[in-house]
Amino acid sequence: MANTIAANKAELLAIANAVAAEKMIDKAIVIEALEEAIQRAARARYGAENDIRAKLDTQTGDLRLWRVVEVVENVEDYFKQVDLKQADKLQKGAVVGDFIVDPLPAVDLGRIDAQSAKQVIFQKVRDAERERQFEEFKDRTGEIITGVVKSVEFGHVVVDLGRAEGVIRRDQQIPREVVRGGDRVRALIMKVQRENRGPQILLSRAHPDFMKKLFAQEVPEIYDGVIEIKAAARDPGSRAKIGVISHDSSIDPVGACVGMKGSRVQAVVQEMQGEKIDIIPWSEDTATFIVNALQPATVSRVVIDEEEGRIEVVVPDDQLSLAIGRRGQNVRLASQLTGRGIDIMTEAESNEKRQKEFVERSEMFQQELDVDETLAQLLVAEGFSELEEVAYVDPSEIAAIEGFDEGLAEELQSRAQEALDRREEANRTERRELGVEDALAELPILTEAMLVVLGKAGIKTLDDLADLATDELIQKAREPRRNERSDREMRRNRSEDKAGVLAVFGLSEEQGNEIIMAARAHWFDDEDSAPASDIIEEDAVAADDSQ
Repeated sequence: MANTIAANKAELLAIANAVAAEKMIDKAIVIEALEEAIQRAARARYGAENDIRAKLDTQTGDLRLWRVVEVVENVEDYFKQVDLKQADKLQKGAVVGDFIVDPLPAVDLGRIDAQSAKQVIFQKVRDAERERQFEEFKDRTGEIITGVVKSVEFGHVVVDLGRAEGVIRRDQQIPREVVRGGDRVRALIMKVQRENRGPQILLSRAHPDFMKKLFAQEVPEIYDGVIEIKAAARDPGSRAKIGVISHDSSIDPVGACVGMKGSRVQAVVQEMQGEKIDIIPWSEDTATFIVNALQPATVSRVVIDEEEGRIEVVVPDDQLSLAIGRRGQNVRLASQLTGRGIDIMTEAESNEKRQKEFVERSEMFQQELDVDETLAQLLVAEGFSELEEVAYVDPSEIAAIEGFDEGLAEELQSRAQEALDRREEANRTERRELGVEDALAELPILTEAMLVVLGKAGIKTLDDLADLATDELIQKAREPRRNERSDREMRRNRSEDKAGVLAVFGLSEEQGNEIIMAARAHWFDDEDSAPASDIIEEDAVAADDSQ
């Protein structure tokens, strides 16, 4: 590089062209790097305080070097300013305020200057190369790319992509897959992010989208959009499920994905190291899709709880282990595929649960409405489960029950409303005994029953409630299921999904946000009503503390 800087003008242009071609970057960037290197060397020779510029003609290779100075009446900086008398020697007719050019002779770069110039050029070229790599890959997220394994470092696979390098982190590899330097691998581009040491290209072979893209390469109908993969779930290296739908009624989506004698699906299976793939017809009907997703198990009944966002699936006793799968794999993949929590139970367990709920609700109606067992059981059998439903439903719905009439319906509604009033008053009394202030009772959505729960949790003032995050208030606990992988996983999931204080009331995120913001409203009122003198004093104290 020392010879590069001292080279003649023809060699400078030849070097610029060669570097630009080798690194696949714009020639103008290399020229700019050369100019900056020469400027730095010239400043070292003539003085770093000077404003020195260099310009390399891209056609002829001629190099111009000059110093920029400002015309002033009284010179204060002798390196960057000149008076009118000196300015007139450099440029006739110069006036105060003009910036004029003072040509400088070419410099003969010594060894140290050349070394410094070399570093400047290398850094510029390196930065340009990194920017080119980022621009090339930033819009390719979600594509499958092929590369050669360069090395395996601490379990992470470094892949040579030709013009850049990508990394397959340990958690994005297929378990038990062994790769060595020189192996060709295909992977999904998950993320491209700009970093100081160059663009970081994160690859994956374990992501469900990798499988979807492989199917798009093997199945022309998917590539053309005739068949669509609506959902995918993977247990990398072991088993996967995809839900497919055909937009052409004459084409079977499952058969098209399987291919003649399984040729298409086998190509994907081989790339995924023998991972078994269940291809499932997708359905807009959630219950139907759940039944399909749990194949090969047979499902007797599906109960969807929209409020809880969970699904209860009932299977015959002899199908339980098949539905759950080894270490819960089958139901876990079905849950990922449908985006819903799935609870598996046998017919006997389902009947026991329903019977228990029936008895509990009947006893509640007997006690609260002061009715006999038969009448309470009739209400439960017709789908009534809470006092609020009885109190506020249209009277005709109660009167329509066999053996009921309008008079009985009105009497039951009156008793239900009285029971609710008693509950409210009892909760109010308990809330006050717990020391929960009345200001909380004025907040929207909160009932006396909710306030009692808050009081028992030690939340008794507006500030106590305002300090909570929405999740801490309403988040539902994830119920442990029989299909957990291990006791350790159950403990970890329970700690991660700790229930919010009011989780039992089934509040939505919007309701939780509204409660929290209402509790915090007095903070802003206090700020608005604070005297100006107090605010000034607080700011002064804060300034002193910072110093």
